[in-house]
Amino acid sequence: SLPAESRPQALNELPDDSELLDPYVSSLRRRALQTRELSAVRSFSDGFLLKFLRARDFDAELSLKLLVNYQQWRKESPEISGCLSPSSVLGLLNTTYHAVLPQRDHTGSRVLIYRIGQWNPKDWSAFQVFRVSLMTSEIISTEIETQRRGVKAIFDLQGWTLGHALQINPSLARKISSVLSDSFPTKVRGIHLVNEPMFFRPVFAMIRPFLPDKIKQRIHMHGADFHKALSKFFSPTILPPEYGGEGPGIEEACQDWTNQLLQSETLLQQIASHPTADIAITPDESYLRGNRD
Repeated sequence: SLPAESRPQALNELPDDSELLDPYVSSLRRRALQTRELSAVRSFSDGFLLKFLRARDFDAELSLKLLVNYQQWRKESPEISGCLSPSSVLGLLNTTYHAVLPQRDHTGSRVLIYRIGQWNPKDWSAFQVFRVSLMTSEIISTEIETQRRGVKAIFDLQGWTLGHALQINPSLARKISSVLSDSFPTKVRGIHLVNEPMFFRPVFAMIRPFLPDKIKQRIHMHGADFHKALSKFFSPTILPPEYGGEGPGIEEACQDWTNQLLQSETLLQQIASHPTADIAITPDESYLRGNRD
């Protein structure tokens, strides 16, 4: 038995197959199967439940609430969660819009970059763009190290136009904020905005009220002169040169992650149709397997 005060951290460090985790998994499963909002789900795999336990540091009540919110969000947002096919948004991915950096930051967090200016709102709806984010989140949330250490995101808003702003209505703003805060099993450790123009502020003002204080405190706006500010949060060794770092270039990083998404098509379709089931990682998803422990 672990001392109460060290329990969440110590539990988080244990591998998925540790017997010490069994009582927590069994308890969450029992409660989930008895919860009215989850009555349509007949079974929950251990790996699926562990994502929610790690995201809430093994607090049974908070883990169950997160699980209920996740299932509810999926049900209410079929236009985003029902189709998790990377090939359906390949044109957008090929614009080098999105990357997950190959190296984690100094705290072990995954670092995601979104280059909003690469998204042409005439070609791609905000729902399709959001789906890219959801696909990445589903994939990296299967990585044990990401479950433990969380994610940080850099949003490069250079090229943000009125056309982008008009795509984000209050309903979508609410969906975005709920995934950031209480509907997805990842720990959001930081959100960094760079190159944000003045007229991005009204859109941010629409999203902000839905965010809990904890997330609001983790949002940093760096403006156009961001290199020095970013280096206080991220080691230059992992960032692309375009963001003041020494890592691989942003276009290469985007292309590498696009390839990872395409290789994960089967995995993502499996998650879209049976999110609570065991995820079988196939040999062509070896990149993910290497990040699982």
